[in-house]
Amino acid sequence: MGCCTGRCTLIFLCTLQLLAALERQVFDFLGYQWAPILANFLHIIIVILGLFGTIQYRPRYIVVYAIWTAVWVTWNIFIICFYLEVGGLSKDSELLTFNISRHQSWWSENGPGCVRKEAPMSGIKGLDSHSYISVIGCALEYRYIEVMHSSFQILIALVGFVYACYVVSVFTEEEDSFDFIGGFDPFPLYHVNEKPTNLLFKQTYL
Repeated sequence: MGCCTGRCTLIFLCTLQLLAALERQVFDFLGYQWAPILANFLHIIIVILGLFGTIQYRPRYIVVYAIWTAVWVTWNIFIICFYLEVGGLSKDSELLTFNISRHQSWWSENGPGCVRKEAPMSGIKGLDSHSYISVIGCALEYRYIEVMHSSFQILIALVGFVYACYVVSVFTEEEDSFDFIGGFDPFPLYHVNEKPTNLLFKQTYL
């Protein structure tokens, strides 16, 4: 019963992580955040691997998932430090876009209550002659939204790591106990099949 509870809980956590990662991937694509996009893609693959390992009783896959959760926690701590500008990091830098573009988080212009203010560029006429000025009225700054996303990812990852270790230990104990009673030992099978042959030989001799 304990194994079933831990296994089912880990399946639920992996599913929740997968949905949260897909949601985050969509908004990172909208904001052209290339570094988070690659990290999310790898995270989705490893979570699917961990989910498959949990369903199919594959401890090695779950171990890979557990190791990745530690890396994923480290990455999200970096994202939090980036947006809170800890340790010399700047949220206005192009680090997350690999210096390819000056795009920022999608939430910087589309957060709750945000209103974009634009004005025409001087000396240029046309429909596309507008330059972005500022965003006002945001109920919550975009960096705090990103921090909340990362904090939620860290929370799920930590709980997933604990349950992954528990499920691996339970699976390993079950495999060891099965080996102990001769589940993978061919000798008992040979020993059992040996008796009818001896009886048949004795009957033929008599």
